[in-house]
Amino acid sequence: MTSTTETKQHLFDVLKGFDTAMLVTHSGNGLHVRPMAIAELRPDADMYFSTSLQSPKIAEIDANPAVSVTFQSRAQFASVHGNAYIVRDRALIEKLWSEAWRIWFPGGKDDPSLCLIRVEAREGEYCWYTRCQIRPRGRQSLCQRRNPERRCQAKRQGRLIDGEIFLPQLRDPGPK
Repeated sequence: MTSTTETKQHLFDVLKGFDTAMLVTHSGNGLHVRPMAIAELRPDADMYFSTSLQSPKIAEIDANPAVSVTFQSRAQFASVHGNAYIVRDRALIEKLWSEAWRIWFPGGKDDPSLCLIRVEAREGEYCWYTRCQIRPRGRQSLCQRRNPERRCQAKRQGRLIDGEIFLPQLRDPGPK
């Protein structure tokens, strides 16, 4: 059985391969999803994003700090759920500053509207595939074309909830 430490490490290993993510907040009209550049990712899956104090997401987070952050590539998926906090720590902003942000913050790291969003991870899930390439809905995967009896399999998946590990038993799904 995989330990919590190994699962947390693997979640971090999956997440550190991404430089952007989708941040999901609660707005007055439902959910609001937007792409965000990752400023920093920590081994405990907490993460930082840069934003402006005038951004609507600041009011959304103030009203309801529960957020989700999703990550997806061709063969990997991860999501982190937790609470978001607005960070105005100038020393941390200076440490995480990226010149790529200058397009949004012409005043640089001293721009008074620049702040950070810290997402404190409470839960995380991940899954990645190895036996085939994922294809759009309705099309067969490469492994199904080679062997129609077989469907794509997750090589590994896991779920962390407040430090507790939940790993489903993975098995060959067999014929469709």
